[in-house]
Amino acid sequence: MPELPEVEVVRRGLAGSITGRTISTVTVLHPRPVRRHLLGAADFAAQLTGRTFAEPRRRGKYLWLPFDDGDAILAHLGMSGQFRLDAPLSPDQPNTRIRIRFADEGSELRFVDQRMFGGLSLSPGGAELPAEIAHIGPDPFDPSFDPERAVARMRVKRTGVKRALLDQTLVSGIGNIYADEALWRARLHYARATDTLPKRAAAELISQVTQVMADALGLGGTSFDALYVNVNGASGYFDRSLNVYGQQDRPCPRCGTPIRREPFMNRSSFRCPRCQRVPRHARW
Repeated sequence: MPELPEVEVVRRGLAGSITGRTISTVTVLHPRPVRRHLLGAADFAAQLTGRTFAEPRRRGKYLWLPFDDGDAILAHLGMSGQFRLDAPLSPDQPNTRIRIRFADEGSELRFVDQRMFGGLSLSPGGAELPAEIAHIGPDPFDPSFDPERAVARMRVKRTGVKRALLDQTLVSGIGNIYADEALWRARLHYARATDTLPKRAAAELISQVTQVMADALGLGGTSFDALYVNVNGASGYFDRSLNVYGQQDRPCPRCGTPIRREPFMNRSSFRCPRCQRVPRHARW
């Protein structure tokens, strides 16, 4: 699932391309991506027609496309959802599920989703912040994000530090990739108990989380295959800069010890066994 840098790359691409444009027609090519719209695909299309987009917004991994009337489209990209901007009347990309055309007859917005775990839904009154994601905490790039508060909340939790990073109510936007990379940078094992972290160590971890996602954003995010691309179909390049994630058996860039892959929450964690030793106080 795309994490903050990948979603922000998409948001920026959309912001420069759909802001201020009025929808002329919406065609739902498959009903599953609008399954959360209980009145069905035809009503979803009718509700959007004639509305004008404001600038797209994001919180953590969540993206929404506000309208100038106060409502919004909430977008969930799932594992393979993509927004593409294509020339008007050009052939659809494979797995195109929704097509939006504009009154200015310029580039069309298309929602492409191979696996169809993602989708779009209308969020009444959601232009500022959709109610559906109001429980999600701010991310490190949000002006309201308070690093000291995040550190304090992390240190009172009784859990492992990686579990805390993946808690979207604590700090949003972080997934498996950037959690592993930040923990490597901070020299912390993923099972280190949060309530044993010194304040300085917790602050350093939050700082590294912010920096690694900023670094990834600068390279267009992380792409391992064609399922994550920006609105023009281009891949990100941060996968070439990963230190531990997906680097099993390769030498640690810091000490040369082979990177280890270990099971974690029905997925995997990658760490250097020398730089990130198993802690005395751990919460698996």
